[in-house]
Amino acid sequence: MAIEVLLVDDHEVVRRGLREVLGDEPDIEVVAEASCADEALAVALHLEPDVAVVDVRLGESETDGVALCRELRSRRNPPRCLVLTAFDDEEAMIGAIMAGASGYLLKQVRGQDVVNAVREVAAGRSLLDPVTTARLLDKMRHPAEPDLLAGLSERERDVLDLIGQGMSNREIAERLFLAEKTVKNHVTSLLGKLGMQRRTQAAAWVARRGGDVSRG
Repeated sequence: MAIEVLLVDDHEVVRRGLREVLGDEPDIEVVAEASCADEALAVALHLEPDVAVVDVRLGESETDGVALCRELRSRRNPPRCLVLTAFDDEEAMIGAIMAGASGYLLKQVRGQDVVNAVREVAAGRSLLDPVTTARLLDKMRHPAEPDLLAGLSERERDVLDLIGQGMSNREIAERLFLAEKTVKNHVTSLLGKLGMQRRTQAAAWVARRGGDVSRG
């Protein structure tokens, strides 16, 4: 039995290209096309294709490709969804996976890659764009450090900078023309905002950042 495929893309030229690529394969048959989510849902209900190749963005449609995948997967005898998009978007990939899509590919891939992806998805396997996946995994393994400085006042940044230079509260007070008690209050406040308990932690943190933090 040939793998029956539904193509969902708001651009006719894209659908035509996909039909030509997939139509050359003896084990794949494009049974229908749709330019929007409503049309795709109606066709899928009638034909029950094995795989739906869906674009993320569907022009003026209120329902995007990710939401369409979710709706298709909720139906009786749902098709497996392969998201094919021109946009290298990690959030869209995560959304597609959460919506039940079995595959996510960029349109920059070769035609044979799409053919292989349709077969993989139809067989019940998952397939994700390797470049987008690698970048997403790298971000997960090395999350960006939150901007802790954003919560500090300008004066607290000045004090933190001088702590990083190894100055005592008295030395900081003299440098900034402040009372030593005022400096102590600034130190207590900035340590709390940074989630630290000791000034040595703050000094080490400044050193790791490479020095001057007084202006971010």
